[in-house]
Amino acid sequence: MTPLDIVYQASHAHCEGMKKILIPIVSVFLLTQAFPAQAAECYADYKAKRDSPLQLHYGVMQLSGGCSKASARGEVAARLSQGGWTLLRVLSVFDESGLSERKASAGKFYLRF
Repeated sequence: MTPLDIVYQASHAHCEGMKKILIPIVSVFLLTQAFPAQAAECYADYKAKRDSPLQLHYGVMQLSGGCSKASARGEVAARLSQGGWTLLRVLSVFDESGLSERKASAGKFYLRF
């Protein structure tokens, strides 16, 4: 047996040990990617208006799409327009932990749309 054979056998044994460790780790990673955890609920608070006569309101809405201000704008505007309101601005997006602090301010427009 040459020194090269010894090095090859040692490295091959090391690779076999790594396979035993890596296969379960990679399997768990792939399973978590295939079945992601349920996404957290997402909400947006916004300001809206209605003309003739001018009315303004602050509200909170649960989002069904993405949880970013950019994606919220379209969804909030579309849902408000069905009630005759025009979106002025999405103030923020947040998870359920931010609901209670906004409930009183939103009043009747809390999760209305």
